[in-house]
Amino acid sequence: MTRHVVIVGAGHGGVSLCAALRALDFAGTITLLSDEADLPYHRPPLSKAFLTNDTPDAESKLLLESRSFYDEKRIDLRLSTRVSALDTQARTLQLADGSLVPYDELVLATGARARNLTLPGSTLEGILLLRTLEHARILRQRLSSSESIVIVGGGFIGLEIAATARKLGKQVTVLETASRIMERSVSPEVSAYVTGKHREKGITLQFNSTVNAFLGDNGKVVAVRTEAGEWPADLVIVGAGSLPNSELAEAAGIACSNGILVDVRMRTSAQHVFAIGDCVTFENRYADNARLRLESIQNANDQARLVARLIIGEDTGYEALPWFWSDQGEVKLQMVGLSIGRTHCVTRGDPEQGRFSVFHYRDSTLIAVDSVNQPLEHILSRKLLAAGISPDPTLIADAGIALKSLLD
Repeated sequence: MTRHVVIVGAGHGGVSLCAALRALDFAGTITLLSDEADLPYHRPPLSKAFLTNDTPDAESKLLLESRSFYDEKRIDLRLSTRVSALDTQARTLQLADGSLVPYDELVLATGARARNLTLPGSTLEGILLLRTLEHARILRQRLSSSESIVIVGGGFIGLEIAATARKLGKQVTVLETASRIMERSVSPEVSAYVTGKHREKGITLQFNSTVNAFLGDNGKVVAVRTEAGEWPADLVIVGAGSLPNSELAEAAGIACSNGILVDVRMRTSAQHVFAIGDCVTFENRYADNARLRLESIQNANDQARLVARLIIGEDTGYEALPWFWSDQGEVKLQMVGLSIGRTHCVTRGDPEQGRFSVFHYRDSTLIAVDSVNQPLEHILSRKLLAAGISPDPTLIADAGIALKSLLD
C-alpha cells in the first residue's frame, strides 16, 4: 500500500524533509502544504542582501529549489494553502476551502512568526515586521523612501537590518530592552565588540530602553517613545523575538508549551504526527536536557533528515550539535553549542584585531563557542564539542597553541 506523508509548512525544514525522503528512496506520496504564495525560499538573506538588491533576479536567487525540483521528485507542492483543522483520530487535515487531505504520517513544520507589540500606536502605518518574503518586499520598498529608521530589538534580525539600513545611508537607531545586544545568544565580550563596530558605522544603540508607545501623525508613525525620551522615525521595524506557530496542534489536542512538544524522535503526543523546526520544543542534550525551542536552519534541516529516516523505518534519536550564524555588515558571527548555565568564559585571540573566539565553560566542561570573523576556529570548535572534548582553559587562551592540536 502506498504511504502518504503530508508536511505542513514549506520552509527549510519542510523542503529538506521532501529531499531527504526521496534521497532515501521513499516511494510513497509526498504532499507539501504552504500558506504562502511564493515557492519555498531561503530566509537569511531577507534581512541582508535582499534588502539592497532590486534586480530582476533577486527573488529567483532566494529559491530553495526550482519549480522543476518538486515535479521531478514527485512532490505535490500546494501554495497559498491554509490548513484550518487537524483530526488526529481520522488522520485528516481540513483546508480553508473545506476539502480534506488524508495522511499516513503527518509532519508539522509550521515554523514561527514575528512577535508584534500591542502598544499604543502599534497599528500606525510604517511599523513593520520581517519574517516572510512578502514582509521583505515591503521593507525593501519602504527603506528606499525612508531616512530615519528605528529598530525595536537588538537581536540578530534587528542588528542585521540595522547594518543593512546604515549601509544604505539611513539614520538608524536600535532600542534594546536589555543591558546589551544579543544578550541571550552571545558572551558579553562579543556583545561589546559588535556594539563598538555598529557605533563606528554611525548606528545609535540604546540599552535598557523599553518602548511604551508609537507616536503618529495623520496615521503614520513619526516617533517611538521610551521612558528616556522620543526617537524620531519615518520607519519602524519590530524585531522583538518570535512566537511558535503551534495553534493548529493545540486545537487538535496535541501537547504544547512554547511550541509543540516532541520527544527525541520528533514525535508529538499524537500518533503518526511529527513536528520539526522553529515550532517545536524538545529536550536538548547540549543544554543539560532542558526543553527549549531553537530557531536555526541547521536545527530544522537536521530534524527533517532525522524524521525522514524514521519514516522509512530506522530507529534513531536527535543528537545534532546546534550552531548558528549572523552576518552584520563586516562582522561575521558564528556560534556553536549552547551557553546555558556557563560559569566562566575564556577569550582566544585579540578583540582589538577583530578576530577572536570566546569559549564558554560550565565548570570544567566546554559547552559553547562564539567566534568573530574566525570561520576556521568555528569549524574546529564544532569538532571539539561534537567529540565531547573540553581542553584546559589555559590551552585555549594561548593563541600560540593550534586549536587543531587539541582534537588529538
